[in-house]
Amino acid sequence: MSDGRAASGPADILLVEDNPGDVRLTQEALDAGRFHNTLHVVTDGVDALDFLNRRGEYADAPRPDVVLLDLNLPRMDGDEVLAAIRDDEDLRSLPVVVLTSSQADEDVRRSYELQANAYLSKPVDPDEFVDVMRSFQEFWLSVVRLPGNGD
Repeated sequence: MSDGRAASGPADILLVEDNPGDVRLTQEALDAGRFHNTLHVVTDGVDALDFLNRRGEYADAPRPDVVLLDLNLPRMDGDEVLAAIRDDEDLRSLPVVVLTSSQADEDVRRSYELQANAYLSKPVDPDEFVDVMRSFQEFWLSVVRLPGNGD
């Protein structure tokens, strides 16, 4: 769709997360929502950029509608991934939502300075995490009009 994804339509979400438990919880929370979506998962920053640029094993990857980005990642941290996305003319309009366990003011400020679209702190309690993901879905996949994926 080159004219933007319709509200409440199917979404491709790229989750950049190295913790298998958080990946599972995110998938379960998204599955429990009322929206159909496809969750793609990569576990480090280098793979995230390969996915977004369709390099190597990700040559056939779809352009995601939104990226959920953890900050604490191996090989390339979330700040570096976010900076690379915003420095890339083809990727800079891609919505990036930081989803991390950090509640540090410095991390929040740095993420917004790097032009994150939102910053969500992961609650420790699984039920609260599900609530955060439902709110994410309601807003980002229903209310917000996302840019077209260029395909």
